[in-house]
Amino acid sequence: MAFREDPYYVKRILEGDTAAFSALVDKYKDWVFTIVFRILRNREETEETAQDVFLKAYRSLNKYRGKSKFSTWLFSIAYNTAISKSRKRKLKTADLEEKLIENYTEDAINEDLSEYTLEVQQRLIDRALEKLNDEDNLMIRLFYKNDNSIEEIAEIMGLGRSNVKVRLHRIRNKLLTEINHLSKIENQENAF
Repeated sequence: MAFREDPYYVKRILEGDTAAFSALVDKYKDWVFTIVFRILRNREETEETAQDVFLKAYRSLNKYRGKSKFSTWLFSIAYNTAISKSRKRKLKTADLEEKLIENYTEDAINEDLSEYTLEVQQRLIDRALEKLNDEDNLMIRLFYKNDNSIEEIAEIMGLGRSNVKVRLHRIRNKLLTEINHLSKIENQENAF
């Protein structure tokens, strides 16, 4: 389905065309689900929370001023709703230990990875992403997979711009360290 620009739908909804909201739901349901799932890690709770997100967005649409993209505003609602639900459950995540993070260069990691097929490289990256805590995983995916800007991520996650930059740098270091570790394991397994 080809979608129009978001302001078109927002304007129609605010003029009373409630059916136009279904286009926005269709357009963003996968990303809202992804954001919420990365935090809650439970499919049933995620589905329920994603519905809450769209309900909140619909009810608050008259407060949307267009200062940011509609998707940024919506993803911010999704993030905050999921975090609130997560806090209520008192879910604790395990982070990679900071002491394990060394200063590997991207060139060194790329050199190590170049000996693997694209399939093995992707598997190593996916396994490294699984080691990140949920917030870090979400932030890196918003930046690289969804192409959100630093400013958009800051707004979505309620952080300062410089905080997002620092966290992205640290997350990259964590990923590089973990990928390096996993590639060494892969090399040892292939040696036998």
